[in-house]
Formats: sequence, structure tokens, C-alpha cells
Amino acid sequence: MTRTRFAPSPTGYLHVGGIRTALFAWLVARHDNGQFILRLEDTDKNREVEGSAQHLTDSLNALGLNYDEGPDVGGDSGPYRQSDRLDIYREWAQKLIDSGRAYADPYTAEEVQKFREQAQADKQPFLYRNHRPDTTEPWDGKTPLRFKSDPKSYEWHDEVMGNLHSGPEVIDDFILVKSDGYPTYNFAHIVDDHLMGVTHVIRGQEFISSLPNYLNLYEALGIEHPVFATMPPVMNDQGNKKLSKRDGAKDVLDYIKEGYLPETLISFIATLGWNDGTEQEVFTRDELIAKFSLDRVQKSGARFDEKRLLWMNGQFIRQLSLDDLWDRVAEFWPDTADSADHEFKRQVLALAQDRMKILHDLPALTTYFFAEPTPNWQMIDDNKQLGKLERTKHLELLDKAKTALESTDFNAEAIQSTLNDLLEQTGEKPGTLFSLIRFAITWAPFSPALPETMEILGREHTLERIQSAIDSGR
Repeated sequence: MTRTRFAPSPTGYLHVGGIRTALFAWLVARHDNGQFILRLEDTDKNREVEGSAQHLTDSLNALGLNYDEGPDVGGDSGPYRQSDRLDIYREWAQKLIDSGRAYADPYTAEEVQKFREQAQADKQPFLYRNHRPDTTEPWDGKTPLRFKSDPKSYEWHDEVMGNLHSGPEVIDDFILVKSDGYPTYNFAHIVDDHLMGVTHVIRGQEFISSLPNYLNLYEALGIEHPVFATMPPVMNDQGNKKLSKRDGAKDVLDYIKEGYLPETLISFIATLGWNDGTEQEVFTRDELIAKFSLDRVQKSGARFDEKRLLWMNGQFIRQLSLDDLWDRVAEFWPDTADSADHEFKRQVLALAQDRMKILHDLPALTTYFFAEPTPNWQMIDDNKQLGKLERTKHLELLDKAKTALESTDFNAEAIQSTLNDLLEQTGEKPGTLFSLIRFAITWAPFSPALPETMEILGREHTLERIQSAIDSGR
């Protein structure tokens, strides 16, 4: 059975790069009807951030990346926090000691630094194994425990990068267990993956240079290595460097708070470095599960295009049923909508749906339905087309519009017909006349379709607002 894992360190929030690793591992498992494991690698206590572990699980749950085993759901391969598995690591460390493949590190940090400086002075790469002591004291757990490497060449296959190889010069003695008793990632993840039956290890490119050392350790432990799949980096918007928290990569939960849909984030992140070989850009969760395969993951970096994310979110919002959208926007309504009639709000939402790109757009698109807007002629003066007209022309056009609308049946179709007649009478372009009327009744930078907006507002409100605009512009 296919078993994949996501094994983050609780050192901060989860951004797009980390979520993509989790998503790809989840998709591999779900595609194969396998299992997906969450494991928290919390052995670096100096970097651990309080509340981060909960945040990681909240992020996965918010995106619907359900895991079959994990710290909060249990499972047969636990514990799922590395800090709860210290006895296990000591047991496997002892196996290496007993087989002569691990030794107590006798050097201080200052001595190791001198070795590094000497190698630099000699213009040689620093290799700890060149300073490996001939004899050491038995390991007492108070000093670092190092792996005794066996330098050799390796060839291995990566599901994304293809066939790779390395020479013996990259193999070195690395720390297995630190002086504080906690294992290093290099040791713990190999033991954990083996004991948890992980079949596919999916992770970022930063680990690829360590693979020869990992292969050396797999051999020393006498265990088979899993399938490796190395993800290309997620690049920033300019595509010139890796996306990182330092460069403003946002918390994935912040996107959801802003009104990005979980299904949008899943589709967008899945297509950062993967495609199904077609022109399809937007995928449902079920489509991704059915189509995903590691052999379609690209080797090169994928650019994080936030404009594309915004476009895609609008696509997903428009596909929602009104009932589904209604449930999702509960916390996004403007305060002025609190006392509004339920059915009226549903009409407003149905109208706004086509213009929403994120759920947070709802107030800007709908506030004027629930409260009288304040006239702001500066918006008209700043408009590219309307700013060319004199104020007297603005008022003349609004007066003609009010007169024409007074005798119009107030449904969207009849309103549109009246507006079209006005275009012929005035000789104005739609972008000029319709924008002027839209400003007069909404005083908003953008709004849903004008005839439908006016129909929902009703004849009385619409005419009152046009008259108010005229009065304020004199």
C-alpha cells in the first residue's frame, strides 16, 4: 500500500511551498487509495514556535488535506511527534554503535571550527571524516553521536529529477543525535519513515544534496529506501528567486481569511509545477486525485502568480451554488447588512457573485444596498471618460436618466431597454453614460450589472439617489 507523509517542523506558519509538498504527498496517497500521514518533526527546540503545531494542523484541515494518521488522530505507527519518540532513536542509535557505524564526537565546537578554517585555508572542502578520531570513549548521551560513513559512489532514481548519481567525495560523518539528546533530521526521518512504512518521500530540492549521505545511512541500518520525489522550488512573482517567508510569502490561513476558497488554493497550488498534459488550468479536488502523477511534475521552478490565483478564485466563486456561497460569506457581509431582510440579502448576493474575486469583495460590492451612500463627485472627476465632461453635462445627463426611468417598468430587462434608448438620445458611449448613472446610485468604485442593481434597489430608491446626486453636484 502507498503510504506518504508530510513532516513539517513547528517553527512558524505554513506558506505555499510547504502546503504544496503536503498536497503532492496527499494526492499521491489518494490517487493510489493509500494512506497519508502527518508527523511533526519537533526536535529542534531552539527554533520551535509556540502554537505552530496547532497552526499546521489547522492549515491542513482548512484545505481539506485530511490525514489518516497523525498527532491528533492517532494511528498504529505513533507517536507522531518526534519528541515523543526519543527512546526509539536511542535504540536505533545503539544498533549503529554496536555495528561500529557510530561514535561519540570528542571535539568541541571550537575545535570543529578550526578544522573548517584550516580546510578553507588549504582551499579544500571540509570533511569531518578527515578528522575522525582513531579511538573514542563510549557514548554517554551527553556528547553528539556521529555516523561513521562509508564513502562510495551512488546512483539512484528520483521520480521527478530522473536518474541521479554522486561520488564518494560528498559522503561525510554527520551528527545522528545532538548533545541535548534530540536526533537530527538526517537520522530521525529515516528511522521514522521505515517504522511508519512510508513508501514515497516527497520533499523540496534543499534535501537533494544530502541524499548520498541518506543512502549511506540506509545501508548502515540495513533497510530499503523508499521512492524519492524531489519537488522543484516555488519561485516568487518575478520568478527570480525562491518564494520564502522572508520575502513576504503569506500564511495559507491568511488567504482563507481574505476570502480565497480552499478549493481554489488546492487547484492553484497543485498546478505550481504540475500539469496533466492538457490546457486545463482549473481542477476540482476529484479531478486532481484522478489525474495526479509524479511523472507530470516539472523539474524547473514554478512562478507564484498571485494575479492568476485571484482569477482562479473568481472562477471557483462563480461555480458555487447560491446556497453554498451564502454559507461561506456569513462573516464577510458589511455591518450595515446586519438588519437586512434575508431574502433581500440573497438577491444582493446572487447579483454580486459574478463580480466577486475574493469573498472579501462582498462589502465593496454591496454596502450601498444596505445604507445610503455619500455622494463623492471626485470619483466622477477622476474617471477617465467622465472627467472630460463639464459638471453641467453630468447633471444634464443624470436629469435625462431620471426622467426616462420614472416611466420605466422596474425590471432589469425594461431598465436595460430604457438605458439603450438613452444612449441613442444623448449620443453618449455606454462607458460614459452608464458609469455616470452607476456612480450616482452607488458611489462605489465598482459594482455588479447596472440594470440588475437598479432593479434590486427599486424605483423609489434609484430615483431618489439620482436626484440626490444632482442636488449635490449643483
